[in-house]
Parts: sequence; C-alpha cells; structure tokens
Amino acid sequence: MSDLPARRLLLVHAHPDDESINNGATMAKYAAEGAQVTLVTCTLGEEGEVIPPHLARLASDRDDALGPYREVELVEAMKQLGVTDHRFLGGPGRFRDSGMMGVEQNDREGALWATEIDEAAGHLVEVIREVRPQVLVTYDPNGGYGHPDHIQTHRVAMRAADLAAEPDFRPELGDPWEIAKVYWNRVPRSVAIEGFARLREALAEPRGLPFTKIASVIDIPGVVDDWIVTTEIDGSAFASAKAAAMRAHATQIAVAEPFFALSNELAQPLFTTEYYELVRGRREGGGRETDLFEGVEGNVSATGRNGTGL
Repeated sequence: MSDLPARRLLLVHAHPDDESINNGATMAKYAAEGAQVTLVTCTLGEEGEVIPPHLARLASDRDDALGPYREVELVEAMKQLGVTDHRFLGGPGRFRDSGMMGVEQNDREGALWATEIDEAAGHLVEVIREVRPQVLVTYDPNGGYGHPDHIQTHRVAMRAADLAAEPDFRPELGDPWEIAKVYWNRVPRSVAIEGFARLREALAEPRGLPFTKIASVIDIPGVVDDWIVTTEIDGSAFASAKAAAMRAHATQIAVAEPFFALSNELAQPLFTTEYYELVRGRREGGGRETDLFEGVEGNVSATGRNGTGL
C-alpha cells in the first residue's frame, strides 16, 4: 500500500464519452499533478447513436459493432487526458448499454439496468479495495438527466462505496476501504445560462461554426441552483486536453471549441471549469472548495498546502 500515490481519485461513469464531457478537465488536471486517476466505465455504450455517416453501420440496429469501436475511442480519450488506469466494470462488455428509458433494451439480459445492484457493485468493490481512492465522483440519483444507465451507475457507485468499507462483505475482494469524500457531477444554473448566452452570440457571428441549432439549459445534465454546488475545479489550463478527449469520441460528439454537440445536433457550451456537489465527507470552510481532496487527511496539493488545513 505504501506504493500508492498520495492522492487517488475514482470516477464511475455509464458510457464512454461521459467522463470527458463531465470531468475531462478535472481528470487531466489531477493526472498532471501526479494523482492516481482511475476511471471505471459501466458499459461499452452499444446503444448510442452514431454521428459520422460513414460509421452508421456500427449502430445496434445494423452491425451492432459500436461497443468495441467506442472502447477504442475511450483509449484515445484517456491518452489525451493523461489517464492510464481506465477499466470497464466487470471487464469490457460484461454489462450492456440499456438504451434510453422505456425502450425494450432496458430489460435485455445483461443490460446494466436489468442487473441486480449488488451484483454490479461487487465488481466495483474489487476496484475500490485495490485502488483505495480517497475521492469518488459519479452522478446524482437521477443520473444527471434520467438515462437508465446513469441512474444505475449512481446506485452501483454509492452501494459499492458502502460495501467496500464493510469487513464482512466478500473479504476475498481485498481489505476494506472507506472512501473519504463522494461527489456528484453538477453545473450551476448561472454558469449554464451564461454559457448559452456566449453560444448565441457566437452563432450570430460569421465564424463558421458547424452548428445551426442550440440546446437549452434543461438539456445539460446535472444543472442545479448555484447554492447546491460545493466545489469547482478550474481546469482552464487543460481546456485543449478536454476538447481533444471529447473529439476522440467521434461517434458521439462533434466539437468546435468552446462548444460541442451530441447526435441531436444541438450545440451546447464546453465547460472547462467543472462543478461538483460534496455529498459525503468533510468540507473545509463555508465557501466553495477548489480541490476535491480538500480536508482529506495527509493530502498535499500541487502547491504544497496540507489538505487538512494544519
């Protein structure tokens, strides 16, 4: 255990591309600072829509070859972020993308949504006990926007965080470990509104942006009133890395910095300051944190400040 880096961050996401959109700048920042950044992705994203016409054959209703292709996209995205530890829950393809809420794929055998929580959580417990992260990042109970895989990922991550700390739960998976801080992905409403104002201005100018339609604030996962946000991570120094990681997910994302669009072709802002809500763990002071490891015993930030405040 003495060989583990001093700071260890675990992120749990539903599909390849979710990590880059939500946390790309955060991941690149901490990786560059020498923290151990571990990504666990719960599915291959087999049911995703495909943007490039020449790759349309990959879709689940045609060749059903999108999952392995997105696995390769994820590898490239992680190279752009400097993250070397990325895994699929239970191994690649162990749990399948469940599709959008209400479709028949929700109940398909092997779909993440149809899997018992503790079955899936056991795979994550094994990772937690190996990596021993002080910080976990995942979605809120609604999965940010109601996708069944995002909701299930939230449930699996939170359950695994509990089970990993229980000595009597599957001791063969490793020694128990309690995660000090748990965060949910968030976007302050004021930031989203301001971002769309910038987007409307940009589209009004002859800049050659490839987008003609705009999303709205309600289309952004995890938007909440500003007071709910406890933590903001300034990743502006890693804006190009985040954009490159998102661009690597070419089947899912079209990027024209500082904006992007998904398969619905609705443009939205690309945020390089990323926001979180601390839902478990110690918080220092009354203002927003600027370090996910703030208050973690033994943490020393890149500036050398002790995270305990001592």
